[in-house]
Amino acid sequence: MARVSIEYKDHIAHVTLTRGDKMNALDSDMVKAIIAAGQEVAASDMRAVVLSGEGKSFCAGLDLMSFAQMGQVDPEEWLMTRSHHDANEMQEVAMVWRRVPVPVIAAIQGAAYGGGLQLALGADIRIAAPDARVSVMEMKWGIVPDMGGMALLPRLLRSDVLRRLTYTAEVVQADQALAWGLVTELANDPAARALELAGQIALKGPNAVRAAKRLIEWAEAEDRQSVLLAESAEQVALIGKPEQMEVIAAQMGGRKPVFK
Repeated sequence: MARVSIEYKDHIAHVTLTRGDKMNALDSDMVKAIIAAGQEVAASDMRAVVLSGEGKSFCAGLDLMSFAQMGQVDPEEWLMTRSHHDANEMQEVAMVWRRVPVPVIAAIQGAAYGGGLQLALGADIRIAAPDARVSVMEMKWGIVPDMGGMALLPRLLRSDVLRRLTYTAEVVQADQALAWGLVTELANDPAARALELAGQIALKGPNAVRAAKRLIEWAEAEDRQSVLLAESAEQVALIGKPEQMEVIAAQMGGRKPVFK
C-alpha cells in the first residue's frame, strides 16, 4: 500500500500522507516514502508544496512496531550513518523538506506527535486546526528528539519552553503551540489555508522565491551538521538500553516505570 501521494496542480505539489487508518504513523515504508516524495518534489519545477496527512491526524509519530524493531538493530550503525547529506535516514524525514528549494507549508489536524511534529518542523510554515495537538513526545518512550528536532526547535522556541516540552513530553493544544511559536497560524480548514498561501507564493517570481529560501536557510544555519550528529549520538546511548526498555514496557502495560 502506498504511504504517500503526490499531486501536481497549478504549480503546487500536494504531498499527502496516506496511512490515515494508522494516524499516518511512521513505519519504515512511510519513512522511505516521505523522503522519496521530498526528493521528487525537489527535482520538479513546482513553486510551492502543501504537506498534509489524510484522516483524523497529520502524523502521530513512530509506529509502535518501530519501537519493537529498535531492539533488533544496532543503534550506532542505524543512526550515526550520514546517509542523506548531513543527516541519517530518520532525520531526513524532516530535513528533506528543508532541502526542497521552494516553500513547504504543512497543514496540521489532529495529532502531530514526536516524529510527526518533527516532520512538520521541516516545513517553512505550519497551519494548524484549532483543535490540533502537538507534542515533543520522545521522552515518553525514554529517548530524545532525534529526527531533526534539535536542529529546528531552538530556532522557534525560547529555551525554557523547549526544555519543558522536551523533558515532560506533554501534549500542547493548538492555541498554546501558536503562542509559543510551534505553529504559524490557526485555521478551521488548515489544508485550504495552506493551499491559499501556496497559491499566493506561486504567483511570485519563482527564482526570487527560491533565492529567498536559500538565503533564509543560509542565514539560520549555525553548524547544523554538528547538531544533527549530536542528536544521533545521544539517541544511540539510549535506544535498546534497559532504561528505555522499561519505559516502553511501562507504557505498553499502563503502569509507572520502575528504574533500578
